[in-house]
Amino acid sequence: MMDYDTYRKVLRNTLAGVEAPFAETELDRREEKVRQAMAHRGLDTLLVTAPAEIYYLTGYNTFEVSVHACLVLGPGYTALQVPSIETGPAVVCTRVSDLMGYRWEDAGGPLQPLSVLLHGAAHIGYDPWQPGLRPGLLDGLRHALPGSRFTDASDLIPPIRRVKSAAELEQLHRSARVTGIGLAAAQEAVQAGATDNEVAAAGAHAMLAEGSEFMSMQPIVTTGVRSSVIHTNHNGRRIAAGEPVFLEFGANIRRYTAPMMRTVVCGGRPDSKMARIHDHCRAMYDALVDAMRPGRRFHEAAVAAEAAMAPVADEAFFSGVFGYTVGAGFPPSWVEGTGFVARGEETLLRENMVFHLPLCLRLPGQWGIGMSETVRVSAQGPAEPLTANTWRLT
Repeated sequence: MMDYDTYRKVLRNTLAGVEAPFAETELDRREEKVRQAMAHRGLDTLLVTAPAEIYYLTGYNTFEVSVHACLVLGPGYTALQVPSIETGPAVVCTRVSDLMGYRWEDAGGPLQPLSVLLHGAAHIGYDPWQPGLRPGLLDGLRHALPGSRFTDASDLIPPIRRVKSAAELEQLHRSARVTGIGLAAAQEAVQAGATDNEVAAAGAHAMLAEGSEFMSMQPIVTTGVRSSVIHTNHNGRRIAAGEPVFLEFGANIRRYTAPMMRTVVCGGRPDSKMARIHDHCRAMYDALVDAMRPGRRFHEAAVAAEAAMAPVADEAFFSGVFGYTVGAGFPPSWVEGTGFVARGEETLLRENMVFHLPLCLRLPGQWGIGMSETVRVSAQGPAEPLTANTWRLT
């Protein structure tokens, strides 16, 4: 039986790097920025275990993100450790200098080869806030490497990922277009008696047919009173005439997602209360994009949106986050997690940061109205939408 080491060698001779999502120069540029940040911190080695960060630096792309994978940026080398079952994606999607395997069925298998690789490392950075780093592995490395210093480097990569390159913006524009196609198809499927599943299926089919890869989050469709409950999804409920149907989709292109929310009223006749809540979503959006300019703080944009929301703040639930960064991602979420537009967030906005603005106001026990865009911070003037919402309830 062919083992994974032989499989890797054969694949490398035929398919090495053929599915790399970006040019080598793009990946080299990203890695160089990270290594410069490491040098500034005095780190000689960095452990990267979050799937989206490994992808960002290497192109490693797989739908199996529940297993341990680790990218090691060490002095003079870049090593990627993956389980045996992930040998194929690691070979065809990346061009790392060293590829290390371990038996998929052995949860403790990564420890020994990783300890050997890291032997002699003086100062190792890692991110304790990422789900990819398993406590057992970290404890084992500390025990095996008593001479190494381990440092929380959770704030090292996020500032680099926040600002998107031209290559990343291209994928986000493509995602925005396909997301719009999916929402349009879903909207066409909204009719009295149809199920929320049928609406979700119409949108998903349109996005997949137009080129979306496996999505970081499934299409979200809720209707009527269920739309007043945050983070519920379709469950076979039939749509009634006159009730709002909440849609939130995000097509995925090269792991990049530009999400968009839209709410439509079945039959196209929103009542005055629905129209008023919708108008406040629009007012929040207008305030946000006007405030999202380079050099301003995330907090300032949030305060501007809060002022626009003030007339309905006591009757409608809002999550408190007016925007979050999006970029490369894997299930279960398209939220990049490197920045949030919310009160108290002091990070400065910079050109080519990209945010999804999830503006949904929910009246508990009644319904919710959500409208959103994915926007790019421009060099001058208001933030620019990548998506193209209709901003209509009909």
